[in-house]
Amino acid sequence: MKPVIAIVGRPNVGKSTLFNRLTRSRDALVADLPGLTRDRHYGEGRMGERPFLAIDTGGFEPVAKEGIMHEMAKQTRQAVAEADMVIFLVDGRQGITPHDKTITDFLRKSGRAVMLVVNKAEGMKYSAVTADFYELGLGDPYVISAAHGVGVMDLLEEALDLALKQQPPVDDALVVANTGKQIKIAIVGRPNVGKSTLVNTLLGEERVIAFDMPGTTRDAIEIPFERDGRHYVLIDTAGIRRRGKVFEAIEKFSVVKTLQAISEANVVLLLLDAHQDISEQDAHIAGFVLESGRALVVGVNKWDGLISERRDEIKIDIERKLNFLSFAKFHFISALKATGVDQLMKSINSAYAAAMSDLSTPKLTRALIEAVEHQQPRRKGSIRPKLRYAHQGGMNPPIVVIHGNALDSIDDNYKRYLEKHFRETFSLVGTPLRIELRSNKNPFARN
Repeated sequence: MKPVIAIVGRPNVGKSTLFNRLTRSRDALVADLPGLTRDRHYGEGRMGERPFLAIDTGGFEPVAKEGIMHEMAKQTRQAVAEADMVIFLVDGRQGITPHDKTITDFLRKSGRAVMLVVNKAEGMKYSAVTADFYELGLGDPYVISAAHGVGVMDLLEEALDLALKQQPPVDDALVVANTGKQIKIAIVGRPNVGKSTLVNTLLGEERVIAFDMPGTTRDAIEIPFERDGRHYVLIDTAGIRRRGKVFEAIEKFSVVKTLQAISEANVVLLLLDAHQDISEQDAHIAGFVLESGRALVVGVNKWDGLISERRDEIKIDIERKLNFLSFAKFHFISALKATGVDQLMKSINSAYAAAMSDLSTPKLTRALIEAVEHQQPRRKGSIRPKLRYAHQGGMNPPIVVIHGNALDSIDDNYKRYLEKHFRETFSLVGTPLRIELRSNKNPFARN
């Protein structure tokens, strides 16, 4: 099993910077602002031939009793419980604080192996930067600069050795190789529509913070899980507001993370709030998903408890404002009560299968001939376009490349007709379909 290393500390000591350094990524948001990371965030790293998992956590306040800091503390406690060893990060420039002592007490009671690491120590003497921290009673501190990479590789080597020692022996007969393809699902939508609640419902645990306040999730959190024998990776994303509402620089970064998550996903689950009208921003998010070519399933959340008149209004609003998503399945669900979630997952599986469809050239060409026989493209002057054969040009989304003569004169209406015909012929539900037209060159035409 891969060793698991959790990074814990009070706010703004450089945990996310160290996480990015260990995983050689920019997956965790980094800024000179306390409280930026809120959920626990997993990343894969490797040192030589030694793979490992790192967990980034939010600023830890063990004594918090309510509010967002209490929820963040719950996430950190869970990360410590899951880890083989803990890197306790402190700030060498600020020195020891009462907050550090409180965290030390918690870590000592947790029973986990702990390495005390003093960050932001660039340009400082070891004896000067570590003297105060011996008071914590966690042994000799390790001194690093996460921002500059100083001492990080030596720290990682020691951390991996310690983590491996904590792991129980594994019976090889119980190790099952996971050779199945993981389906990456990005859950997107406006703030406070229930994205994190749906993630927790699917996983059966409070894996991410679900708090009744818009903007609780700020990063894109990837969570692997298994359901009915299939393997998935859920990406819980920050809610996207209208551009004029994005005042905080941090929320701008979160939007970028969400858009990246859409681009990297196999299937996007767009979550809407049944208690709110379909907004321009909902349509904007859906439009970006469509432009990205990702398979799409739409969930209308908080459906329970609505009167029939309100349900009818929402359905009419969807038909009017999201009619360009006719290829996608819509589900009316309650993430909190788990109603409609099973059917939602079935549609996600179907959308993924459609997006990854392998369409043979003979079948595509036969479907093209049938479409042309049923309805030919319009003439342009004395020339009528000739559509000769089709083949597949890509997956996720499926791309159908059509070859022929004078295809430049085919209008958008006929392309939509062809798209609908291919979609119906091959049962491509839940995925966009791209049509590319390529005209054969006339060998007798003058250059």
